[in-house]
Amino acid sequence: MTEQDTLDRHLTIEALRASEAVEIAAAVLVDKGDERQADEVAADAMRRTLNRVAIDGSVVIGEGERDDALALFIGEKVGTGDSPDIDIAVAPLEGATITAIDGSNAMSVVAFSESGGLLNAPDVYMDKLEVGGGLPAGLIDLDEPPEDVIRALASVRGVDASNIVACILNWPRHEEMIAKVREVGARIRLIPDGVRREGSIATTHSPVMRSQTGTMRWVRSRRDLTKSPFIDVA
Repeated sequence: MTEQDTLDRHLTIEALRASEAVEIAAAVLVDKGDERQADEVAADAMRRTLNRVAIDGSVVIGEGERDDALALFIGEKVGTGDSPDIDIAVAPLEGATITAIDGSNAMSVVAFSESGGLLNAPDVYMDKLEVGGGLPAGLIDLDEPPEDVIRALASVRGVDASNIVACILNWPRHEEMIAKVREVGARIRLIPDGVRREGSIATTHSPVMRSQTGTMRWVRSRRDLTKSPFIDVA
């Protein structure tokens, strides 16, 4: 086993420990209706765990800026201070609202990289496109409106737009997009939170378009759902 393999294994185990610590801490707040406290205990649990790891870690993608005491902020140092230098991306509790109302699919996210290996971006919303396998190159364009993306996906798969399922965050700022998606005939699965989970599943199991609103994935006709490898039956 090489030195890099040993480091990768070590960090994989530590990532698991950090996420487990969050899950244990947040579990007592399931269905309590206090998403702020759920966020706070999650951040505290992950910070304590990461501070025991033998790395010189820097949070480059976090949940807030330095003046947000609850969050693991961008630029925060974690670990024991020993080498190696590691960049870290965290979302201690993705789905604080889900946790507070006893919903499903909240998750804890932590990723490690060598120094400089993660995009150090400001804490802003970004338009994103994530595409799974099986689609022609250039089919999906970040600049295209969602209704055109749906038409393109339907066309390349030879299905009607009504067989496209759009998974969109049910937030006020997305009302216009929701209306446009419905106008083109696609079906919509509205979720209150949890786009990281939806995006990861979509790109693993099916061709997908994901933006700041959530994910879009295609399925075959409803009668073929049990035979299709590109479905989400949740």
